[in-house]
Amino acid sequence: MSLFRGYIGTYTKEDSKGIYTFTLDTESKTLSSPEVAAELGNPTYVNLDEDQTHLYSVIKDGSEGGVASYKIDSDTGKLTHLTTELTDDGSPCHVSVSDSIAVTANYHSGRITLFPLQADGGVTPAASFAQHEGTGPHDRQEKPHAHFAGFTPDNQYVVAVDLGTDQLVTYTYDNEKLTEAGSYSFNPGSGPRHLAFHPKEKYVYVFTELSNEIVTLAYDDVPNAFTEVQVVSTLPDDFLENSQGSAIHVSSDGRFVYAANRGHDSIVVYEVNPYSGELTLIQRVPSAGNWPRDFVLDPTEAFVVVSNEETGNLVLFERNQEDGTLKQLSSSIEVSKPVCIKFLK
Repeated sequence: MSLFRGYIGTYTKEDSKGIYTFTLDTESKTLSSPEVAAELGNPTYVNLDEDQTHLYSVIKDGSEGGVASYKIDSDTGKLTHLTTELTDDGSPCHVSVSDSIAVTANYHSGRITLFPLQADGGVTPAASFAQHEGTGPHDRQEKPHAHFAGFTPDNQYVVAVDLGTDQLVTYTYDNEKLTEAGSYSFNPGSGPRHLAFHPKEKYVYVFTELSNEIVTLAYDDVPNAFTEVQVVSTLPDDFLENSQGSAIHVSSDGRFVYAANRGHDSIVVYEVNPYSGELTLIQRVPSAGNWPRDFVLDPTEAFVVVSNEETGNLVLFERNQEDGTLKQLSSSIEVSKPVCIKFLK
């Protein structure tokens, strides 16, 4: 198979109409022109269910926000709307899906919300909320700012990070009710944004937005037994301008960690020590645009696609699967205010 379908979540505050779809041709090493897959407000983050038949998107609708669910036509890329559920605390910034629930993180309210899913993939009204509390020393930490909500690799816990409170919080979700199970505190002012679990070992890599650092944590018991292994800056020592950490991803073999710097406008590549989980820098490559908000490894992991929000472009990189390094290719496409990218496998 040489063609893979991708979906792009965007901000609709300029020319974007919603969610876009495109294809990656791994033989010609090109990206196709994007087409509108669904029209909705600020679908900044999208995600797919495990069987790749449904797409879930955050949505903004006036002062409300929530989750919209869609049925995927994998041949045409068309999205058929199923249901939308809104809450009163504005639009979320992140959504993740398990086999029976979707969870969102809301930056503005600092709240994690659980939405049960129907058998046909539709999202139903919110069943549980977890309100974060606290502040931090940075001027952007005047209140909680939940930025990520996902699941542990065994799907036993919901895990969230909060930029405003410098915390990682884990929840059980028995009977569709979020109950705090444990927490971990980062250095004050670091502003954790996203995380990625190692696919094979008990390590989790947390990327901080405010301090531009990757914090490697080891764990034995997910709810509360996190131990700091290493903290590395993703910026060069001589870079003193504004930069904010954005996305972090781990290759499926667990050998490499990738992170994006907005401001320095780069993708950083690290090799993972298989015994300690520690990271060793092997490359920084320009993102070929301004403000790389996210990026994704394609299903073959021979390519990486980077979304540069401020320059409105997606850029294709070839990935050396032996040493992890990236090389920019000539193919790129224009999309207004792209944020995140997901591929059908």
